[in-house]
Amino acid sequence: MSEATTWSTPEMTGGAARRLDRRDARTLLLSALGGALEFYDFVVFVFLTKQLGALFFPQGTASWLAQVKVYGIFAAGYLARPLGGIVMAHFGDRSGRKRMFTLSVFLMALPTLAIGLLPTYAQIGMFAPLLLLLLRIVQGVAVGGEVPGAWVFVAEHAPPTRTGFACGSLTAGLTAGILIGSLLAAWLNARLAPAQLLDWGWRVPFLLGGVFGFAAVWLRRWLSETPVFAEMRERKQLSRELPLRVVLAGHRRGVVVSMLVTWMLTAAIVVLILMLPTLAPNGFGIPPKLAFLGNALAACALTAGCMVYGWLADRCGALWTLLIGSLLLMAGTWALFADLATGGAHFLSLYALIGLLVGVTGVVPVVMVQAFPPPVRFSGLSFSYNVAYAVFGAGTAAMIGWLAVHAGRMAPAYYVVITAVVSAGVSAWLLLRRRTG
Repeated sequence: MSEATTWSTPEMTGGAARRLDRRDARTLLLSALGGALEFYDFVVFVFLTKQLGALFFPQGTASWLAQVKVYGIFAAGYLARPLGGIVMAHFGDRSGRKRMFTLSVFLMALPTLAIGLLPTYAQIGMFAPLLLLLLRIVQGVAVGGEVPGAWVFVAEHAPPTRTGFACGSLTAGLTAGILIGSLLAAWLNARLAPAQLLDWGWRVPFLLGGVFGFAAVWLRRWLSETPVFAEMRERKQLSRELPLRVVLAGHRRGVVVSMLVTWMLTAAIVVLILMLPTLAPNGFGIPPKLAFLGNALAACALTAGCMVYGWLADRCGALWTLLIGSLLLMAGTWALFADLATGGAHFLSLYALIGLLVGVTGVVPVVMVQAFPPPVRFSGLSFSYNVAYAVFGAGTAAMIGWLAVHAGRMAPAYYVVITAVVSAGVSAWLLLRRRTG
């Protein structure tokens, strides 16, 4: 595949079209379960920023400053993602998808468990936030290899006509991890007094995440190498050059397209799912408990939405599904924030609808998988996704802050709408190129 990429469905299994069988179902289930546990480990951090800020910085630090510093450590995980993604993708294209798929979840479980055991600032001083930062970076390295590796893994296992559902199911598993983290944080806040939460309660999500992560490592022993990679290895078609060099030299259009659709994915997940439970109370006066309830509903709807959009991608085409889904996301986001600006009378129902519409992110990996040929697919997808996520994920809060100066509290809506328009434009452009040859 060269710069003349047409983004047609690739040869995922090397065989004729077939239905999902029991072996495929087991692969999807184990992959999604492992992804859910790993993504839970990565995002539970953000649900405990208040407690981490109080415990890992000196007493007397202003609460807003401590929270900013914790968000900075959280962002460090995003910035570390390209490193893990590039290194793991290199070996994934040269040595096999399965090995990296197992390594990534191990690298996530270990630092998550360690965070749950960390001494606080009161016990070891400045070493506490430094160790927290180091462990967060290791988490970022792990998730940088996990997410793109998981998409490639399930896409290359699935029949060609079920690629969308496979990627959507895996993405649903990843988003289920967000839901698990959100529900556990809400349960701890409801059951424990603030003093208990600061004393020992904050450790529980990390300790559980570490234990479950090691369980996921064990479960992935039962997965087999992808048929696509096994066939390439047998035919000696593996990339003889540095895979990333091949990507940057011959597939720059695929890289740009993948980065732009990842921007929309990043904005939708970070703003509407991760940040809105904080933005709604602070910016629009929504009670925190109502905001977290809405977030739980949205996360449930998102998990279902990823599978629905994946199913539609198999029947209508990934690009058409992404185009229509991006436009629906734009309209839904505007409706939600317009309702918040007038008091939030329909907040819960609209937030649940938004969760369903954010499910269009389940189509993004299909577009990216189709943008690169098998010998460099892992490297191309991983580089594009992780660099874009590092830039846009770490910069989302700053961008919204800049927009807020000009647009006020509607800034998050403007930001998501802009990215949805870009995603729709990319989809329309690729569809036009396909039609004109």
